[in-house]
Amino acid sequence: MLELMHETVIQLAGWIPGVVLPIATLLQLIKIARVKSVEGVSLMTWLLFGFANLGLYVFTEKYLALQTLIGLLGTALLNFIIVGMIISIRKKAK
Repeated sequence: MLELMHETVIQLAGWIPGVVLPIATLLQLIKIARVKSVEGVSLMTWLLFGFANLGLYVFTEKYLALQTLIGLLGTALLNFIIVGMIISIRKKAK
């Protein structure tokens, strides 16, 4: 019984970053898309966030767990989309 409860807590804990990370990143992406401005948005920070999420995905060794697929790989993809948007918007501004 205690082991089952422990596994349930671990699974629930995995959903916290699995939900929070992509939502937080999506909020930044939506803001950039709406205002079409990247003033104050750091390209290097979002690039590093993307690589950090990829590294953490590999480190967890839970390659098919929905929490890691959404929370880490999904967020990494969103991070790199933000990087692409930053580059694109800055090019257009020049």
